[in-house]
This record gives sequence, structure tokens and C-alpha cells, in this order.
Amino acid sequence: MDFGISALALARAQFGFTISAHIIFPAFTIGLASYLMVLNALWLWRREPVYLRLFDYWKTIFAVVFGMGVVSGIVMSYQFGTNWAVFSDKAGPVIGPLMGYEVLSAFFLEAGFLGIMLFGRERVGPGLHMAATAIVALGTLFSAFWILSVNSWMQTPAGYGINAAGQYIPLDWWAIIFNPSFPYRLVHMVLAAYLTTAFVVGAVGAWHLLRTPQSEGAKVMFSMAMWMALIVTPIQIVAGDAHGLNTLEHQPAKIAAMEGHYESYPNGRVPLTLFGLPDDKNGRVNYAVEIPLLGSLILTHNLTTPLKGLNDFPAEDRPPAAVIFWTFRIMVAMGFAMLGVGLWSAFARWKGWLYEAKWLHRAAFVMGPSGFLAVLCGWITTEVGRQPYTIYGLLRTADSVSPLQAASVGTSLVAFVIVYFFVFGSGTFYVLRLMGKRPKDAVQVEEIGPTRSAGTTPVASTPKRPALVHKES
Repeated sequence: MDFGISALALARAQFGFTISAHIIFPAFTIGLASYLMVLNALWLWRREPVYLRLFDYWKTIFAVVFGMGVVSGIVMSYQFGTNWAVFSDKAGPVIGPLMGYEVLSAFFLEAGFLGIMLFGRERVGPGLHMAATAIVALGTLFSAFWILSVNSWMQTPAGYGINAAGQYIPLDWWAIIFNPSFPYRLVHMVLAAYLTTAFVVGAVGAWHLLRTPQSEGAKVMFSMAMWMALIVTPIQIVAGDAHGLNTLEHQPAKIAAMEGHYESYPNGRVPLTLFGLPDDKNGRVNYAVEIPLLGSLILTHNLTTPLKGLNDFPAEDRPPAAVIFWTFRIMVAMGFAMLGVGLWSAFARWKGWLYEAKWLHRAAFVMGPSGFLAVLCGWITTEVGRQPYTIYGLLRTADSVSPLQAASVGTSLVAFVIVYFFVFGSGTFYVLRLMGKRPKDAVQVEEIGPTRSAGTTPVASTPKRPALVHKES
């Protein structure tokens, strides 16, 4: 079952499909773990039941999404050995340890304390439960750290040598881990995860406000999400600009393709191409809509800095502009739409009708998937823009694939698509049903007295605040 397509194209399609299905889960869980940590801390600080109810509401969703992320990640990692054996052999001495560190320092941390976070509040006490929640959140960040270090090294390789077998071997682990693009990529991705979570939480809060305007939980969710949108989106735009400058320095062909610049501008004064139809075959953008000079101000922050166009790169070294030109614009559009919702919410909050602004709630609900769309488009821009290399400038994608028949890769690709849509489609449907249920607004609080072993005598002590156990009505 090769469909008349090469094994290389099918292997790329399979990896692209599985990584696209996978990345939406960690993008959500990274932010959601931190959100749970904040909710738990607010509960311990203020003792307001709404924070505890929201923690219990979102921890169930976190558990389901975390499980789907683990399963999809394991499947993806197997492809390194099946479809990309040459890449694994050549890059294994560098990539292998970094991915091993991710398992040892991140996944074990998350998995080890996840059960305590989900079920251990009454068993270990509020202090240790808070510590477990914080450790799970920290583990998700560690996971992002190592995975993005791997990806960044493939984008901007550093600190390596080449042995007699043609393998890339580590010479300086510090340079490998903290390669030139890593800090920018890490900040950009973590902020994207926080915004993804914020707009999901905001959409759920908005949905319940539209249905039950007096819901206390919905109000808290919506308010917290809109604060995050207002504060983090401008930071993300600045971080994205810095990341773009770094990409221009190390991967100029990618920037040229993203911006749709086929011709070079030796004297600067580059226009900003808003829209158009990139034509890789003829080396131009058809029907281009441009703003004079603005491209130079955005790309180089200087009107006279030269910019190299795609046509000045060898044809075999150019990424496909027709793809990343549009994915980049969708990502940017989502970012500015998020900023617009954040500013709208700030105005509504200032006017005192944040919880009564129905059109704001509708807009926030529609923007619920925007973070996922931005992450997917950003990831496509990054990975397709690296082509035709798996390790930029060193190892071409065509030289990285396993010696497989197209029929075997095509068959496994079809199987992946069917299974993924069934398994993860069912999981997503279940998560949406959980989100559709309104957080309980009433709880019964009981005082739990001190416990003692049989045969012991109570000892007088200074009265303390009673432990609280909540029961949802």
C-alpha cells in the first residue's frame, strides 16, 4: 500500500501525523499542571472552597490528557528505530542521552507524584499534597526542557564531533544542551503552553457563564484565564520576535520562506508581505499584498540591513515556502487574536462587567482551540522550515530514513490514522464532556478530629485549625 508515493514521503507523513497528534497534549498539560499548582496554593492560602472545587474539576481532566500524551509520545519515539534508523544511528550518541534524561528527570518525576496529586490529599496532608502538585508541574517543565533541547540541537547543532563511523558524538554537553536556539525555543514553547491552557480554561469558564451566569467556579476560571491572556500574550509576542531574530541569524532560508521573500534585498528596506500565494516553482509570491519597509523593521529592526532571499540559496537547500508561509501567518494571527481578547477582558473588568459581557464570553469560547492551532502551526513552521535537513546543515532528511518499502510504511500510516482517530477521538470526546459539566458550587465541610491508635490517651494540645474534607453535593 504505497499509493505511488515514496517511502521517504510516507515516513515523513507518518511522523508529522503522530507528532501533531502528540504535541497538543503536552502543550495542554504543561500549562494545566501549573494551573493546578496555583489553584492548590490559593486554596491553602485563602481557604476558599471554590479553589478546591476547581482543583478537583481540572485534575480529572489533567489525568486523562496526561495519559493520552504518554501513549502518543511512546508511539512516536518508536519511529526513530523503525522509520528513521539512519538518523538514530548517526545522531544517537547526542540525542539518546538527552531523551534518557527527559525520562529520568521529568517523566519519573511526573509519574511518581501524579498519584499523590490525584488521590493523596487526605492521605498525606495538605502540605505534602501541595509539594506533590508542585513537583508534577515542575516535571512537565523539565520534560519541555529536555525535549526542546533535543529539537533545538537538531535546528542549531553545536558542541559535537564526528567519529570514524560518521556518527555525531558529544564534545561539550553544555554547548549541546544550551545550543544557540534553545533558550528562545524553550521560552516560546512554555509561554505557548500557558496560553493554550489559559484559553481552554477561559472557554470553559465562558461556556458556563453563558449557561449559568451566577456560577462562582465559572467566574473564577474566566477571570484567571483572562488575566493570563492579558499578561502573557504581550510577553509571548516579544519572545516570538526575539526567536525570529535568532532564526534569521542561524536559519536565514527559513525566515525567507516564512516571509515569502524570494528576491534578496541587499540594501534593506524590505516590505512586509501580508498575504499572497507563494510559487516555489517560479520563485515569487503571486498576488502579494505588501506594506513597504515594515518587513525590515520587524525582521532586523533596521531599515538598511540586507536580507537574503530564497532564490539566492541552492534549490536543494530551500524549505517549501508554500507551506510555512501560511502556517506562520495563522500562528501570528492567533497570537494577535489572543491579545485582542485579553485587552477586551481588561476593558470589561475596568468597566465592572467582566461577568456580564456576553459577546466577550462568546469570543472567549470560540477562542478555546486557538492555542492548539497556534502550537500546531508554529510546530509545522519550525519543522518544515528546517527541511531538507533533519539536523540542520549536517544530515539531510533523504539520508536519514530507514531502508523500508513504501508499502510497509504506507500500511502502518493508515493503521496509525485509524487507531489515532478512534482512541484519541474518544479521549477528546470524553474530555469535552468533562468540561461541559459545571463545577459544583456547593460543598459540605466536615471537621475531622485528631486520630489516635488504639490504647492511647489523647494529649491536651493547643487548638489548631481543623482539617477540612470537602464533599461535593
